[in-house]
Amino acid sequence: MSKVKILYVEDEPFLGRIVKESLEVRDFEVRMVADGKLVSSVFDEFKPDICVLDIMLPHKDGYAIAQDIRKSSAAIPIIFVTAKTQTEDLLKGFEVGGNDYLRKPFSMEELIVRVNNLLQLTQKLAASPKENVLLGEYEFAPHRYELRRKGAVKKLSHREAMLLQILAEHQNNNIDRKTMLLRVWGDDSFFNSRNLDVYITKLRDYLREDPAIEIITIKGVGYHFVVGN
Repeated sequence: MSKVKILYVEDEPFLGRIVKESLEVRDFEVRMVADGKLVSSVFDEFKPDICVLDIMLPHKDGYAIAQDIRKSSAAIPIIFVTAKTQTEDLLKGFEVGGNDYLRKPFSMEELIVRVNNLLQLTQKLAASPKENVLLGEYEFAPHRYELRRKGAVKKLSHREAMLLQILAEHQNNNIDRKTMLLRVWGDDSFFNSRNLDVYITKLRDYLREDPAIEIITIKGVGYHFVVGN
């Protein structure tokens, strides 16, 4: 069985070496890059299964790198690793295509849990039914990470696609928060619960053009996904 390939972008040599060696000991294949402007060529050559990106980098930051990656791959998981702690930084990471966010300092165990969780999500979506799902005026293609309406195509991230798939499975029915958190994040921690709120807000925005679709928050329960005729 081939090793999981991780593209690790970090400009702090000491931290980078520790993380790289720790991942390799756990049987991952790691390619580390310290300069943002070199990432694109390494990405094309290395063809990683997942990317772990620092945000503050020389010549090109992690946000710009993620945007470049998303132009060629909607499916590859991206984890941001950063010392930034502001909520707006976290939101920007999701907006440019990030799937997860890990604050420095972090433990290797936490990083590995997040890597494995995102890889499992990738496998679940890849194994999901290939049929598109009609949601009012929208057509949802889970295997392509796409939401389409009247010729316009919106590319979705892993978690956006996974959450929309769960909602689609429960059209016009309630779905509790814990079920969503466990299926998409693997646990129902406070931090992940906040992430769920962010993603639901984004999905509402993506679906806003059809007034017959609504994601209703049910306090203390979860959500009710309304899809009208």
